[in-house]
Amino acid sequence: MYFLDDDPAIKRDDRHERRVFLPQLLFAHTFTEEDEQYLDAELVSESDAELLAAIKKAAPEIDAEITKHAPERPLTEINKVDLAIMRLIIFESQTEKTPKKVLVDEAVELAKAFGSETSAKFVNGVLGKILFKEEEQKAENEEN
Repeated sequence: MYFLDDDPAIKRDDRHERRVFLPQLLFAHTFTEEDEQYLDAELVSESDAELLAAIKKAAPEIDAEITKHAPERPLTEINKVDLAIMRLIIFESQTEKTPKKVLVDEAVELAKAFGSETSAKFVNGVLGKILFKEEEQKAENEEN
């Protein structure tokens, strides 16, 4: 039996669908500073709009982390889709208790779906360095 998109037998993951939607809005924002232009109240919930505002506010710190862990590629040369995905995932890692491996896996899947041929590898490498550095630092501190 084949399942159709509208088949109730398919269990939808709202978190995944939200992670697909939000990078698209973040990507759109890279081309405009006017919030109203990409935040249609009929399409974007109030909670998503608040989340996007929080991510935008945190973007300078997130971008600094990305730059620190991907020095071979300046921020201006990073694919904007990849950047949107990484901003969302890093922000979520800082504000939610989602397992880091789940976040990296989700980011890689988003990069495969929406990015370039090299996006998944790049996103995986950068997020791996950023998200798992805390665990490495804790292990080093315990050894000392």
